[in-house]
Amino acid sequence: MKGSGWRETPGEGGHPVGRLEAFSDGVFSIAITLLVLEIVLPLHSERDLIGALLAQWPSYLAYVVSFFTIGWVWIAHGAITSHIVRVDGIFMRLNLMLLMAVAFLPFPTRLMADYLGQASPERVAVAVYGVVLFVIALLMDGLWRYAIRSSELLKDELTEDDLAIVTKKVTLSLGLFGGSILIGVFLPTVGVLCYLAVSTFLVVPFRTIWHAIIRRR
Repeated sequence: MKGSGWRETPGEGGHPVGRLEAFSDGVFSIAITLLVLEIVLPLHSERDLIGALLAQWPSYLAYVVSFFTIGWVWIAHGAITSHIVRVDGIFMRLNLMLLMAVAFLPFPTRLMADYLGQASPERVAVAVYGVVLFVIALLMDGLWRYAIRSSELLKDELTEDDLAIVTKKVTLSLGLFGGSILIGVFLPTVGVLCYLAVSTFLVVPFRTIWHAIIRRR
């Protein structure tokens, strides 16, 4: 949850942001927890436990990709709500659609884990997974663009640079996931690694880390 300091004053024509944040964080928490339940060992794995554990590498890979993806959505969602003072009915419904897509993610995660490495089915599984990621990115982009077009939802002190930073980060995910889908259709395993690279890039603040290292030298 985003701390205890909820913004409870809805203002004219809006609803409090705190309630939306709390509900969204709950969905993110449940979805990210459900991912680990998709990692299961086949029956009689005790006969070769090490081999059975190693054979589950697609499940581990799918888990990490989905965990980082939901982590990125949570971070980006927090950045969006930190820039607004109230939400309206349309924003709330767009947010619900985003949460629906995030809550659905454990299914394509299991699908990809089950069929990765199995010739033809893996192409379909990886493509379906990528489409879900793209839909999530598209809904995140739509949520933010609606917020900046409805200026009454935004904080008054925000500058154009503040808005541009969030817009750039949200929009970038669309191109990265879209390109990864195309790669996954032809090279499924490479496509999954691209999903992982994109989600890692979106979650880990590499630029901030690099600047911190430079300052310490």
